[in-house]
Amino acid sequence: MTTLIHMNTAVVEEILLNLPAEHVVLNCRLVCHEWKELVDSASHWRERCRREGFNACRPPDSWLLFHFLSKKRRNLLKNPRADDFLNGWEIVRNGGDGWASHGTARNPFPDSTLGITHCFVTSFGLCLKQQLIDLKEEGYSPAFMDRWQPDIKLSDWYTPRCDCGCYYEIWVRLLGQNKEVIRTFLPDKVYFPQWNDEQWCHMTHVFKNYGPGVRFINFIHGGKDTKFWKGWYGIRLTNSSVEIFPDDDA
Repeated sequence: MTTLIHMNTAVVEEILLNLPAEHVVLNCRLVCHEWKELVDSASHWRERCRREGFNACRPPDSWLLFHFLSKKRRNLLKNPRADDFLNGWEIVRNGGDGWASHGTARNPFPDSTLGITHCFVTSFGLCLKQQLIDLKEEGYSPAFMDRWQPDIKLSDWYTPRCDCGCYYEIWVRLLGQNKEVIRTFLPDKVYFPQWNDEQWCHMTHVFKNYGPGVRFINFIHGGKDTKFWKGWYGIRLTNSSVEIFPDDDA
């Protein structure tokens, strides 16, 4: 180990760059002062990001944080595209004929490269469904969330039927340990008239600077038709997502 400690700095850094990031932080950083300086340097993590293809639109405040969040980034919602019927979702309201899962052949999703073939559909009574995301279970510790407060981006796609009026609603809350509300996103309902152009619409929001204490994310959405027609003529939804973003260019 003494030989490794006194190796040329460039050689040591190349060795560190080829080790797992977690090992470098938890173990290599403790070897000596020189190694600690290398591991703590912005250049080390900037180079890791470059090699692993994590690109930032602007220099982040912390390249280390940017790297770890980029590796961890994923959709925290289960079954967001209705491929597995309603599995992963908790039904809040099941009005009319209730929730259903239909194919998107009638109105294909605008980005064909994503391979989205199904959507959730609502009925003539209010239909709402939700997921509760436990951030600790997803790998985001309380200490991490409190210190860094990374951006939380939500995204949702919805579309009406052209022959029936309907509305869409979404309600997302950041919750504390006891499910107390810390921050809420609750935009106005989106109404569509009968004989609309049946376009897919995209709802997005980014929670920033929300303060300490966030432990859960509660995602609720749904809607209904406004003609009270039996069947599934209400709003259709798919490709929902909640992501922890590595930078504020979300």
